[in-house]
Amino acid sequence: MDIVTFREYCLSLPEVEETLPFDDDTLVYKVAGRIFAMISLSAPDHFAVKCHPDRALLLRDRYSEITPAYHLNKRHWNDVSIVGELADSFLRAEVRHSYFAVVRNNVTPRVRRDEILAKAAAALVIDDAEWLE
Repeated sequence: MDIVTFREYCLSLPEVEETLPFDDDTLVYKVAGRIFAMISLSAPDHFAVKCHPDRALLLRDRYSEITPAYHLNKRHWNDVSIVGELADSFLRAEVRHSYFAVVRNNVTPRVRRDEILAKAAAALVIDDAEWLE
């Protein structure tokens, strides 16, 4: 996966916006105003995604390409290398996990959250296990 593919995938998710809120180097992807992914334009060899804390630890133990995110809450954010051995399907799954984690836990009011989840269900083919994570 490269930065173009990463960007296109993030923007393909329902109601995602791309911003540069911190500087001219860090692309930030938000759903309903909440950040779920980031990537550096000058160093696009990894991206940061939000992750359930237990899952974050498990992934860091299992894959050397996944580390605590730099400059973010290390309990909830992972840096994921896109130049390592991880398959593109795995990388997309981590972006999806982050997207759904943010929608389920950070988007309010509930009506808005349910609306986004319904759009995502219609737009994506998702394994039932992913909804339960």
